[in-house]
Amino acid sequence: MNARWTPSSWRSFPAKHIPADYPDAGALAAVEAELRALPPLVFAGEARRLTAELAAVAEGRAFLLQGGDCAESFKEFAADNIRDTFRLILQMAVVLTFAGGKPVVKVGRMAGQFGKPRSSPVEVKDGVELPSYRGDNINGMGFTPEERIPDPQRLLKAYGQSASTLNLLRAFATGGYADLHNVHRWTLGFVEGSPQGARYRELSEKISETLSFIDAIGVNSQSHPTLHQVEIFTSQEPLLLGYEEALTRVDSTSGDWYDTSAHLLWIGERTRQLDGAHVNFAQGVKNPIGVKVGPTVEPDELIRLIDALNPDNVPGRLTLYGRFGSDKIEGRLPALMAATKREGRSVVWAIDPMHGNTLTASTGYKTRPFDRILSEVRSFIEIANATGVHPGGVHLEMTGQNVTECTGGARALSDVDLADRYHTHCDPRLNADQALELAFLVAEKLKSDRQAPSQAAE
Repeated sequence: MNARWTPSSWRSFPAKHIPADYPDAGALAAVEAELRALPPLVFAGEARRLTAELAAVAEGRAFLLQGGDCAESFKEFAADNIRDTFRLILQMAVVLTFAGGKPVVKVGRMAGQFGKPRSSPVEVKDGVELPSYRGDNINGMGFTPEERIPDPQRLLKAYGQSASTLNLLRAFATGGYADLHNVHRWTLGFVEGSPQGARYRELSEKISETLSFIDAIGVNSQSHPTLHQVEIFTSQEPLLLGYEEALTRVDSTSGDWYDTSAHLLWIGERTRQLDGAHVNFAQGVKNPIGVKVGPTVEPDELIRLIDALNPDNVPGRLTLYGRFGSDKIEGRLPALMAATKREGRSVVWAIDPMHGNTLTASTGYKTRPFDRILSEVRSFIEIANATGVHPGGVHLEMTGQNVTECTGGARALSDVDLADRYHTHCDPRLNADQALELAFLVAEKLKSDRQAPSQAAE
């Protein structure tokens, strides 16, 4: 495959959800040429480290926490928003690590997650039909003919925003902000007075006591830098393959191709066709790859897809994200998990409990009930344990902002509350309070399942 593959090979395959209506093909080609000359956003060595960490997840020695915006936007781009989502990832990772007894691999849906496949190519309002909004790197959200025209200059703006986001993430991750001694300071303001804020303070007190003890015996941030800093990776759905092609480079160390737009790339439920352009592109790059697996995929089809994307069965190369819905997971996931185990395929199994649980509220807003999200996560863990597969992680659409987009949770947000702070540009996200609550509940479930075998043995 790699002997014949080039970053432009995808152009010979059917490509879904890539806009073909750019008004000036020459302008698009010029932007792609400009992107080819720009520096990489991430580096091959970082992607290899993530593959190694995901291999530990596949073996049950670590847990994957992947989360961030449904679709990043130009309008909401701000240092505070990046910090708040990063801080939320840190909080959730602490909760999961403390209860689960495993390191947590932290992957953000950040620094490049702009484009979104849409169920319909057009949108109708008050009898007016316009092309659908496809993400800020393609067109604008405003409902006007001018806004909805694909503009290649948006690709350059997306690259610049991604570079700035990565720069800030790296500063937060390595500059002392992520030091475990700051665990008390990570509480978001609006979470402070919530039930999750109280639970988090209690947990942070336990962590502080532990840190005081190990500091007394000489284990501190100076002797063990892992207490002072973390590594966070980035991920995105590589929808616009022209952009991805422009950022795909040969690694000087290995001679392999890497897509330097993000560390991990995932293929969506709508673009995972075996003979499609997105699968062809993913076959040729050495980044860790993810695939969304929904209720329509059959076990034999899944095995063919796995073999196409990971023919050498490399641990950590491939992550499968189940996204079924709380009402479908028990009828579909067991056979798929059983097939990967029976066929000896090394994959990370994770759960995306967001996309299968989307509905329209009585007030007209698209939302996702917290109870359904939690139910799908619990079912995922139980099915994995029953099948003998490691429940490897969660993939969430969430934000550190105080939004009201998903109903339920400890604050019991209702359909009526959605109008208060509904800011998403695409799909509804968990706010920090809901995401932290989910982390506690998942951690409790993982802990109880981990303790059950030892208690049974007694």
